[in-house]
Parts: sequence; structure tokens; C-alpha cells
Amino acid sequence: MKIGILSDTHNNPDNTRTALATFRERGIQRLIHCGDITTPPIVRLFTGWDVVFVYGNMDSDWVALMQAIRAIGAPRPQLSLEVEVGDMLIGVTHGADSNLLFRLQISGKYAYVCHGHTHQRRNEFRSAYGVRVINPGALGGNRPETRSVCILDTASGNVEFIEFPDLR
Repeated sequence: MKIGILSDTHNNPDNTRTALATFRERGIQRLIHCGDITTPPIVRLFTGWDVVFVYGNMDSDWVALMQAIRAIGAPRPQLSLEVEVGDMLIGVTHGADSNLLFRLQISGKYAYVCHGHTHQRRNEFRSAYGVRVINPGALGGNRPETRSVCILDTASGNVEFIEFPDLR
């Protein structure tokens, strides 16, 4: 299965729409959002998608975000969650809590751990724990790198970053 992973949309609807259109063009139907959504209007852009969200450190109005997420039929957001894909689990958190991120990595429970927060792409296999750690980069907020998302192919283990160099 191919899963679209995105993070740090930071209330940027244009960049979020571009990313969603790219996922749609590539036939991606399942999405993981690694936090820093920031406002309910961004959540509404995900209407019709099979998507899960985690809260980020910039997601201050949890009640409004939870209501918007519930309204589009997505599962309740949390600080971290598990996504089941076939016989494997993916751990997801935003990454602002480095202890939580580390605990997910060393748990031995997850084939993949996805996070955001740093706005920098990451695709790293932590052999000591048997886990691949993925950060798709950011679609909004500060820009240490070009805007990006990624696609995880759980069948092959391939991680493909999609960069949007023209996005602000």
C-alpha cells in the first residue's frame, strides 16, 4: 500500500491543496498528517480522504481542530497514534516531544515512525531498533528546505520525497 505523508501545513491552504492534488494524481488514498495543522479550514481540505492527524506544538485550539476532524469523518487526533497497515504498525507523532519520538523509535513495535516538527526531510533506518524514521518535510512555516511531502510504499519499503520548489 502507498501512503501519503505530510506535515507542518501551518495554515497554508495553497500548499496543502497542491500536495493533495499531487497525491490524488499518484493514486494515493490514505494519508498521515504529522501535525502543525493549525486551523480548522486546513482540516476541511482533507474531506473525502482516508486521513489521520496528530497534534503538533502549533495546534493550539485542540477543541476546534478535533471538531473539524470529526466533521470530515477522520479518527480523533492525538499526540501520538498507531496506524495499522496489513500486519505492520506505523507510529506517528509530531516530534516536538523528543522523548515521545524516541520512545516510539525504540519500542520495537513499529516498522515505521513518522514525524514532523523540524521541517527537514528524513528517511533513516535505525538498525538498532529495526525501525525506519520518516519526516516528510514541511508545507508551511519556516523554510530550511524546499516544501515537500513523501509517499511510503509499505510493500517495498520505498520512500519517495516530492519537492515543490516553487511553493512559498
